[in-house]
Amino acid sequence: MTTRRTQVAIVGAGPSGLLLGQLLHKAGIDNVILERQSADYVLGRIRAGVLEQTTMDLLDAAGVGARMHAEGLRHDGVELSFDGQRHRIDLHGLTGGKQVMVYGQTEVTRDLMAAREAEGLATVYDAKDVALQGFDGATSAVTYRHGGVTHELQCDYIAGCDGYHGASRASVPDGALKTHERIYPFGWLGVLADTPPVSHELIYSNHERGFALCSMRSATRTRYYLQCPLDDKAERWSDDAFWDELRRRLDPEAAESLVTGPAIEKSIAPLRSFVAEPMRFGRLFLAGDAAHIVPPTGAKGLNLAASDVHYLSRALIEHYAERSDAGIRAYSDSCLRRVWKASRFSWWFTSLMHQFPDTGAIGHQLQRAELDYLVNSRAASTAMAENYVGLPLAT
Repeated sequence: MTTRRTQVAIVGAGPSGLLLGQLLHKAGIDNVILERQSADYVLGRIRAGVLEQTTMDLLDAAGVGARMHAEGLRHDGVELSFDGQRHRIDLHGLTGGKQVMVYGQTEVTRDLMAAREAEGLATVYDAKDVALQGFDGATSAVTYRHGGVTHELQCDYIAGCDGYHGASRASVPDGALKTHERIYPFGWLGVLADTPPVSHELIYSNHERGFALCSMRSATRTRYYLQCPLDDKAERWSDDAFWDELRRRLDPEAAESLVTGPAIEKSIAPLRSFVAEPMRFGRLFLAGDAAHIVPPTGAKGLNLAASDVHYLSRALIEHYAERSDAGIRAYSDSCLRRVWKASRFSWWFTSLMHQFPDTGAIGHQLQRAELDYLVNSRAASTAMAENYVGLPLAT
């Protein structure tokens, strides 16, 4: 067995782990990232890409925001479609000038990977049999297998950024973790295509046939979604069948202007709400999908991971620079306040826009009443806009 020491061991090379590593490096804190998959596999993940202002600010602080600002698409509003008409929510006007940025999570990951490689920082891909040890005591370590050799990474702290199925949350002792979960009775069928967007802003559509979302990754690449049954299969859907169904769920103007093309990628994702608490166990911190998952309707997943990293990086910098553990002690509570608010918004927006099999005619009418109130009340529109652009980070 080989042995190495670092200050912070980061498990997981997704956006949260890479962003944390970059922020800690900028502050002079040594860190090593361990990732069970290959770099190509990580970059091949197709994920959302609507960034809140706070996430943009963090990427700038990490020194990786240049390409985002050059190629990302700033959005001042979103459109809600129902009863054959679209209604715009003026995000910029209702929030005092705030915006969101459409920039794919894959591109965020690529920028962070490139920055880490340029700095010569240690990242171990294909790290197998990752095991977390000693985080409830005075020292901690992570062991893993790489290249047929077992390695031990000794560290002061462990950041568990390895997702829902990772080793970090699974390492927490039985009884120490409380989980909350809701599985939604449908999924999203998603298609990625090299076609121009049907609208310059996102369209969220509530339709009797099911929810639809028109999104984009760039001015030439689009991402569209359809609500579908949980037991549906992507291979059952031809490209033509997908485009035909999407048209049915859009308003006439959008349906007429929709540009179609071959699907680059087609997949079905289930929807769930999940929160694990607390998010700290001694020297182990959970961050991102390791601690919480939200349905993608509110575009909060990546942004919540980034806010976790904000609180965690500040806490660790405070520890090493000022010998204060106040931020470490407050980490879980600080994160969870924002996590639960974002989970509430994602649940509300999902419930508003989708067709549920058990709500019947009264559920349909209540949705219509809520949508009518939302688009015609400045107060209601403001509440949605404030949540959509991202609630402020606690100081």
